[in-house]
This record gives sequence, C-alpha cells and structure tokens, in this order.
Amino acid sequence: MGLEIERRFLVTGEEWRALAGPAQPLRQGYLAASLHGFTVRIRIIAMDQAWLTLKAPAEGIARHEFEYLIPLVDAEALWGLAPHRLTKTRYKLSLDGGDWVVDCFEAENSPLVLAEVELPCAEEPLQVPNWCGEEVTSASQWSNAALAHTPINQWSQEKRLYYALG
Repeated sequence: MGLEIERRFLVTGEEWRALAGPAQPLRQGYLAASLHGFTVRIRIIAMDQAWLTLKAPAEGIARHEFEYLIPLVDAEALWGLAPHRLTKTRYKLSLDGGDWVVDCFEAENSPLVLAEVELPCAEEPLQVPNWCGEEVTSASQWSNAALAHTPINQWSQEKRLYYALG
C-alpha cells in the first residue's frame, strides 16, 4: 500500500524559477470523487505517459495512494469520460528537504501557482522557501480534485482577491 505525505503552499514569487527543471505539461481527469476524500484520477504527462491513481485519506496529512501505469490510448479514452478535468504545467525543483514541485495551473484555474513537497514522514522538519506563501495543505478547496470540480474562475471575486488570484 502506497502512502503520500505532502504539504502544499500558495506561491507568491518567481524565485522558484531559478530552481526549476524542464516544463512537464499535465492533464488530470477525475473519474470519481467522494465527500470523504476518495478520488480516482487519470494523469497524462506530455502526451507521453499516463497513470490511473486512486487516493484515499489516511491519518493527518497522509493519503493512501495507488498508482498504475496505463496505456496512453486508455488514458485518452478515460480523459474523454472524465466529468472534471484540469491542466497545468509542472516543474520539478532542485531543492533540499523533500521532493519539491511547482504547478502552474492553466485555463479555468489560471493564474494559480502551487508548490508541493513530498516528505518521508509528516513530522519531517521543513525549511519553507520565501517564495511560498500560505500553507494550504489541510484546506480541501486547494486539492487538485476540488480545483477540477470548482475551478478558481468560479470562485467569488472577493475570494479570488483575498488569495490574490485576480
């Protein structure tokens, strides 16, 4: 059984770009999501590889995660069936203290930029870079599944301005 331990932050600056690797275009389609946090997702990376991922809550910030490589043709068929979708560009970062990525969301979720760091355990000490703003790890509205279902362009203008999203 896989376990994902991840912290998420709103990104407030551009300094992360100096640490960024190549851009990876991603498409994610959500086939199912429950109020209890269980999701079934397909992810297609740069028209090259695809995964089917099942996630479920665990303890604290941890989530159970099961990922399966699937044929691209199957992923494209599932993308067409997915009722909720999002697109983003991911950058892996060369940064100590966990596996860091920055996601720049597109279309209905633009101009949102989130940083994520995967950690070996929830209690792992973390040096948060200065370009990270508010931590949104425990706020469900910032999950990819929630953003696919209710993108930020559907949020109230007041809420968008509060988070400096236009």
